[in-house]
Amino acid sequence: MAQLRSAISVPGRSGIVADLEDALQDYFGVRHAVAVSSGTAQPRRHVTHLWGRPVAMLVIKGIAKTHNLLLLEDGSHAHGASHGGKKVGTFGMAGAFSLNSPNPLSGGEGGFVLTDDDETYDQLLMFGHYNKRARSEIPAEHRLGKYAVTGSGLKLRIHPLAAAIAHDQLGRLDGYLVGRAEIARYLTEEFARIPGLEVIPMPEGVVPSWYGLTLTYRPQELGGLSVERFHQALVAEGAVEFDRPGSTCPLSQLPLYQSPAILFPGRPHAHRRYRAGDFPVAEHTHAHTIKLPVWHREQDRPPAEQYIRAAIKVSDHHKELL
Repeated sequence: MAQLRSAISVPGRSGIVADLEDALQDYFGVRHAVAVSSGTAQPRRHVTHLWGRPVAMLVIKGIAKTHNLLLLEDGSHAHGASHGGKKVGTFGMAGAFSLNSPNPLSGGEGGFVLTDDDETYDQLLMFGHYNKRARSEIPAEHRLGKYAVTGSGLKLRIHPLAAAIAHDQLGRLDGYLVGRAEIARYLTEEFARIPGLEVIPMPEGVVPSWYGLTLTYRPQELGGLSVERFHQALVAEGAVEFDRPGSTCPLSQLPLYQSPAILFPGRPHAHRRYRAGDFPVAEHTHAHTIKLPVWHREQDRPPAEQYIRAAIKVSDHHKELL
């Protein structure tokens, strides 16, 4: 309400937008943070810390260094997650985050980009913060200064109300993560005892944000019962938040990569033809994953217990489902 009384448009780095960016810089330990309209406002081909579980960043950094590649992270599920004591989103030249409602840190909508690189920061302003902010922060004599009025022609500013919500939530983030970690510990201990479900262990030094908990379904332990039948039975027990990954699938299976010409008519042949089996590990993982959200309050333990009981019941009665 205070923000509504103050302003519902902040075109430059001031007010609640500056407060949020300053707080993000402090939390992540970086020189620059730029708030934007969504995590997708800075799209690249990412390394994505899917469902809040950090990928093997030291390996990825080694690959990038060997091949002289820029490393850009998408930490949209992984606010506050870390690997080896270093927070996700701070390993590469830049890290993009979403502030969409299901994420550990939310403003309802919105996003932000982190970087320690001054040149990348200037490019970010040019990309989505043209005119007032770009002109106020980039000197006229800078090589980009003459472009400040138009930038790249895009306006990707965060809405001040989203910034106000995210700024408030950032102060609570670590507490949320502690609560999620406790519920996740309980869930993983219990699911590990249930035939047909495998909990993938977390590597040493990895601290996830627990955007979600993923389980690997093992049909061979339940007489070959299909994952579809197993999942249907869970939902029938009322455990409706057990979920199968849908749009989150191997990228090669998406129409954007299968037949991009409709969206990019100027380059109808600029892609390779992907076939089933090209990425067997990703395809197997997608076909055998069941996931559910991780709650973050102690009073959420009863629903967690209900989900465990549902999984036990379905596993125990798998012969009837065959």
